[in-house]
Amino acid sequence: MFPETGTGSLSVAPAATAVFTAVLTEGPLSRVTLARRLGLSSAAVTKAARPLIDMGYLHELAATERTGPGAGRPASPLAIRSDREFFVGVKITADELIGVVCDLGARVRAAAHRPLTDTGVEAVLTELGRLVDELLDGPDDYRQRTRRLGLAVSGDVDRSTGLVRYSPFLRWHNVRLRERASLLTGLSVTVENDVKALTAAEHWFGEGVGVESFALVTVGTGIGCGLVVNGRLVSGAHGVAGEVGHIGIDATGPSCHCGGRGCVESIAGTHAIVEQARDRTGRSDLTIDDAVALARAGDERVTAVFARAGNAIGTGIAAVANLVGPARIVVSGEGLAVYDLFEPHIRAGFERQAFGAAAQCPLSIRPLPFEEWARGAAAVSIQSLVVS
Repeated sequence: MFPETGTGSLSVAPAATAVFTAVLTEGPLSRVTLARRLGLSSAAVTKAARPLIDMGYLHELAATERTGPGAGRPASPLAIRSDREFFVGVKITADELIGVVCDLGARVRAAAHRPLTDTGVEAVLTELGRLVDELLDGPDDYRQRTRRLGLAVSGDVDRSTGLVRYSPFLRWHNVRLRERASLLTGLSVTVENDVKALTAAEHWFGEGVGVESFALVTVGTGIGCGLVVNGRLVSGAHGVAGEVGHIGIDATGPSCHCGGRGCVESIAGTHAIVEQARDRTGRSDLTIDDAVALARAGDERVTAVFARAGNAIGTGIAAVANLVGPARIVVSGEGLAVYDLFEPHIRAGFERQAFGAAAQCPLSIRPLPFEEWARGAAAVSIQSLVVS
């Protein structure tokens, strides 16, 4: 067992934390590269890396490059030993639990789903316990090297305490999820808003690596947004920073479940699209799959619904670009399985409303399976190892 702080993070010097984080997110890296990037001497990097090598978190690769012009000794890059420890991540939705086991590099090693017929806290915790057992006691026996569980939940979540203040889709209020899940599983638990968890994964292990500022916008049942500014995930004073889904873009638009009117989510969320498609077609039993099929078949009544939704999303994204000025914006989520119906309208709405040079911000638009949300939860638990 390696030394830890009371919060469960690695108990090592700040320089070691900086070295570990750099290698984890951007490695393998030579000591010379680390010294230059972190503003340390090569000797300081070697000293910082030694306990992490001794604990099995880092290892040296075969020499691949020389340390500089005329240098006689090739560099041996430092790399993460990815199987040193494993992390469980679970995304909680109103319909199912999606769980993964990730290694230290956030690569998914195993995945499992469990349906939910009851979103009550007790019922969800019961299924969570079964899912964790299924993941950890499978043929690869991850339990012996797994001590952390990350949970991703929609809504207002206090990561510092693990309290779910409000989750509209689960209808939860003031649930002490970290405490209860830890007692249930025996693992150290981190709870985060699902969009922020996904943003953390992109920041450390995806398109946000090496970028000081970026935004992740998710499209699906809700419209969410995670923000990284100056290299840090922004939570805001009240924990609800980045709620692009509740930017009002049409004062005469439909009512939103948040109490507002004309929010992006009230126009472009999955439920909103279904309601609009039902109104336009007169089919009260129409589902989202029906709406997609009609739109792809060329039904102008329904294609107009998706066009309006895409424009609303693009307008909301433009507001983010105008206010924050990110270097990159990733648009993803399970709703982009209908990428072909959304994409041109998202771009059009963005280009219309983005101010000046903000319109030059690159948009990366791609669909996302639910396993990636669970990977985001695991990524947050990986962060908890490093950052207290």
